Amino acid sequence: MIWFQSRRVMAAIATGALTLMISVAASSAPTTAADRHAGYYYPTVSSAESFTARAATLTEASRELRIQFIINVTQQLLARPIAPDYVIFAKGDQAEKMIIVGLNDYGGLSTLFRARATLAMLTSIARGSPLFQEFGVDDFFTFFDLAKLFSFTQITISDGKSYAHQIEIKRAV
Repeated sequence: MIWFQSRRVMAAIATGALTLMISVAASSAPTTAADRHAGYYYPTVSSAESFTARAATLTEASRELRIQFIINVTQQLLARPIAPDYVIFAKGDQAEKMIIVGLNDYGGLSTLFRARATLAMLTSIARGSPLFQEFGVDDFFTFFDLAKLFSFTQITISDGKSYAHQIEIKRAV
């Protein structure tokens, strides 16, 4: 089990949030159960998968910490000199569902294949983060493990137009 202090976690979030969210990757599997966000934030889920995380959830992971993570990422995206390619937000009673929706027809989420490539790139970026390097997991953990650290249970990625792909983040047994 990995133990992090809240101050250290928030510093890592502020330092690496933008770099960790530059893109989004996954493979197809059966569609998940009914989703109240489908049809509102993104189309009906067209593919799904589950990922068993190797990371433990942070002791201090909470609704507030997940929301602060999303706020930090959004602020950094908006601070860039170009318009964001996508929007990221958290939903669910405990803000446990990360949703990433593309904002244009040509960006990294414009096709499921590009979204998978973006997720692969997020893993590379996460591995370069101070958080992963400090705890010696930079060659082992993935972006999905990062989501598990913050106790996200699901990630939905979509172009906002034609597909939605959902990843269920399971805990290691």
